[in-house]
Amino acid sequence: MIQYMLLISRQGKTRLKKWFVPCLERDQFRTIKEVTHLVLNRPPKVCNFLEWRDYKICYKRYASLFFITCIEADDNELLALESIHHFVECLDRYFGNVCELDLIFNFHKAYYILDEIVISGELQETSKRAVLHHIAEQDAMMQEGDQKKPGR
Repeated sequence: MIQYMLLISRQGKTRLKKWFVPCLERDQFRTIKEVTHLVLNRPPKVCNFLEWRDYKICYKRYASLFFITCIEADDNELLALESIHHFVECLDRYFGNVCELDLIFNFHKAYYILDEIVISGELQETSKRAVLHHIAEQDAMMQEGDQKKPGR
């Protein structure tokens, strides 16, 4: 089960955080700081897996962002990496060659996509087509709601 997922820039800025288990805000901040320090200080040619506390950290760097997941010690690391890659592919198809600025200015869309893929820390939807279809439906509902507002 995925404990949490983070998107961190090379400068250490948090671009997205999603906890799938209850955690206090101060503990989240402490965890983000610690995990970010561990991942950013690793050389580029080393393994993408870390043993951390009683968990495993799986991460992958895409362009200027590190996608980090924390999984239980007995979970499959390759499945966690595949989940990261699936999320990145969905982001890439939705935004059309996603970049860090897309995630900064449209962070809510990234959360929508993540919520379609992972529910309660478990991979829910493996079809990119289905994920993008649901996001397109959400976008259509948002546009419809905007058009019904008075003064438009």
